[in-house]
Amino acid sequence: LLLVRSLCSLFAKENLNRMSERQLNLYDRLINEPSNDWDIYYWATEAKPTPAEFENDVMAMLREFAKNRKREQRLRQPDLEYLFEPPR
Repeated sequence: LLLVRSLCSLFAKENLNRMSERQLNLYDRLINEPSNDWDIYYWATEAKPTPAEFENDVMAMLREFAKNRKREQRLRQPDLEYLFEPPR
């Protein structure tokens, strides 16, 4: 469960401030509607196919983020201060 939350928290830190209102609503739905948090992880890592109701540009962004092409260390959740930072 920590792995799933860490992935979503790091994704949020990097992306929330540049998402449109529609994308924010899709992200909110994604992290709140599935009954099993592990499903989000499996969809993001492409271990399982994403159900049609969650297949959208935000899920595509999360899948790309999960690939970690920059090989960043993502060992812990970010501090929550980013929620209070002004947009860049």
